[in-house]
Amino acid sequence: MSASRLKQGALAFAVALVGLTSVVVSTPTTVSADGFQRISGEGSSWSANFIDAVRVNVKQFGITVDYNPTGSTAGRKSYLNGTVDFAASDIPFQFHPEDGSAPENPAPDSYAYVPVTAGGTAFMYNLTINGKRVTNLRLSGENVTQIFTGVITRWNDPAIQADNPGLVMPARTVVPVVRSDGSGSTAQFSLWMIHQFGGLWTDFCNRTGRAPACGETSFYPTLPGMIAQNGDLGVAGYVSQGFAEGAIGYVNYSYALNSQFPVAKVLNAAGYYTEPTPQNVAVSLLKAQINTDKSNPEVYLTQNLDGVFTDTDPRNYQLSSYSYMVIPTVIGGQFNSDKGKTLGAFLYYAMCQAQQQAASLGYSPMPINLVNASFDQIRQIPGVIVQDIDATKCNNPTFSPDGTNVLAKNAPQPKVCDAQGPAMCPDGTGGMSNVPTTISTPASTGGGQQPTATTQPTATTQPAAAGQQPTDTSSTTVGQAGSGGSNASSGAGAASGGSQTGVTTPSAGSGNAPGAVVDPSAGPSTGAIDPSTGLPTADQSGAGVDPSAGQQTGAIDPDTGLQVAAIDPDTGAVIGATSAGAYVPALGGIATTTLSRASNSGPSTPLVMLVILLLLVIVVAPALAWRHFANQGSAPVAVAGQP
Repeated sequence: MSASRLKQGALAFAVALVGLTSVVVSTPTTVSADGFQRISGEGSSWSANFIDAVRVNVKQFGITVDYNPTGSTAGRKSYLNGTVDFAASDIPFQFHPEDGSAPENPAPDSYAYVPVTAGGTAFMYNLTINGKRVTNLRLSGENVTQIFTGVITRWNDPAIQADNPGLVMPARTVVPVVRSDGSGSTAQFSLWMIHQFGGLWTDFCNRTGRAPACGETSFYPTLPGMIAQNGDLGVAGYVSQGFAEGAIGYVNYSYALNSQFPVAKVLNAAGYYTEPTPQNVAVSLLKAQINTDKSNPEVYLTQNLDGVFTDTDPRNYQLSSYSYMVIPTVIGGQFNSDKGKTLGAFLYYAMCQAQQQAASLGYSPMPINLVNASFDQIRQIPGVIVQDIDATKCNNPTFSPDGTNVLAKNAPQPKVCDAQGPAMCPDGTGGMSNVPTTISTPASTGGGQQPTATTQPTATTQPAAAGQQPTDTSSTTVGQAGSGGSNASSGAGAASGGSQTGVTTPSAGSGNAPGAVVDPSAGPSTGAIDPSTGLPTADQSGAGVDPSAGQQTGAIDPDTGLQVAAIDPDTGAVIGATSAGAYVPALGGIATTTLSRASNSGPSTPLVMLVILLLLVIVVAPALAWRHFANQGSAPVAVAGQP
């Protein structure tokens, strides 16, 4: 090969390599044609799964929102310092905190509240009996309080055994896992304990050295034996570890779904043990008193939950509540009118289209009165492009023409075996709603007895709501997952096998509000809700399901990104091996991206090709060049015996 031809080939190869490199590694700059400016927020981890999913979906419209789930207290502080454009908080600003913390004093008329998520604070736990994971644990409110105030320290305590007559509770230490950061969910939880079991809370507060500040608090007091973790993700991450057998923590219901872990059913005032499904939360929040005094922005749209705590509806879940966005109504700090335009569009989407899929994430969609009130609040944002949205066209599953909360109206009644008494349902809960637990007849209340398997009665009758006929439910052999007769309700509906089938999002003409941000293509949806019934239209287990593979994904260690494999300390057996990559479904049917907090995906094919080509250049090109120039600069050498 001639030197000129070799040089031409090398040059062509280099040009091709540079071109390929630019294609593979270049990142296009995202510039919004609508002039949206990047915004940032901080705060509640309780509502973070909903906010994060909305953030993913609005990227298709050129809207970029950064969100840091540092806890409600930190979010409100950063908002007051002007370092973020909005905050998310489970409680309003604290002008007169009861725990001795510093008062928060936002400038008058500088902010507004937008209730953006509704849900339940759930008690996610990690417990096995004879190597089998417990998925149907029941706890009275008093026992929940005694666990989180250090009174009950063993799982086989007679009080817990009384809640669970079908289980032989193990003689294992109870490990309460609480929040280490300033948390709105801690404030809500402490308020519930003060309201229901004030004496236990006051005694606990005194023992921790917090007295006399024994009121509602965002900073959980601790005793030896308790574990404190940052954020809902930290609490859920700890409880789901193999070494955390016996742990129980409080998190938003969505975290238990994503981690594929069960939650405790909590006894309500009607005498039924319930979990915070979207339907039960919708029922419960009918009793929330919402402040409607527009003349006082400090309290407008904030909640009083006393009626929720004492509601006698059998479906009630007492720890149901709302979480808020704190939005600016004046320009200041880093916030300007361009950011106001972006924040307004983000919130319109969150309050309309996004509510369609709140249930699939473990939250309860907002009722129409709060959606309409939020639209009025959004109008106050400087720079917002006001959208006159007809809320009835948001396809929110709670809505009806007469204002009735359809999701609450159609919420199923609990089973008879969920009533306080000698019977006990085998159905799983939370992220393990499709995994029943074998019910036994305890020979003793001790922790070492072998259980005797039993079956459910041949028929049970559900208590009927007013105007409804009682419903008979078929029996299910305990220890086997029911494929049709089980009523294992989760955040997204009854589970029959763990698979999830997507449906198509309604067309823009019927499914999107006029003037709202809309999807021009309307792609497939995962786990949509039928707006006419308020019920899921797809078979959903509540746990994360990858729609592309149909496989459930498992709990991920947030520190290592590795899958969690729980080990039973009694037997040494692996009892909870799961796969990595917890899946959080995207909202609606308009985003092709999904939210994942951890990923184990390897390098892409183009990147691998690039590496191979670079290696070829490094190894082959110098050898060819050396050979060429060596041949040019030396004369032929004669070999003996040849001409």
